[in-house]
Amino acid sequence: MAFRFEGLQILHQALQLSVEVNDLVKTFPSFELYSLSSQIRRASDSVVLNIAEGSTGQSTNEFRRFLRYALRSGIEVVSCFFIAKEKGYLSTEVFRHFYDKYEQLCKMITSFQKALQ
Repeated sequence: MAFRFEGLQILHQALQLSVEVNDLVKTFPSFELYSLSSQIRRASDSVVLNIAEGSTGQSTNEFRRFLRYALRSGIEVVSCFFIAKEKGYLSTEVFRHFYDKYEQLCKMITSFQKALQ
């Protein structure tokens, strides 16, 4: 593997969720295309991108900083799910699926951050 991030389980988990989120927001109303749909896609992609970018940094502290950004983006995705659920775009079951997946991912990121100390 040419890049450090390729071997990180948290990156692969975040990438899979990003793909799932992208498929999900295609079901949102078209008037949300440039607002909630875009925001949730960008936030889910940001989790992946921050993990990758941080992994190639010059120091462990810098990597931890990017993992904090990834964590914040994951929390942003979850907050978007709450908005989408309240607006009636997500069923309780779909909301719970994504909520649980992002909760697990956020815990993984936090554990990985702690392991880097």
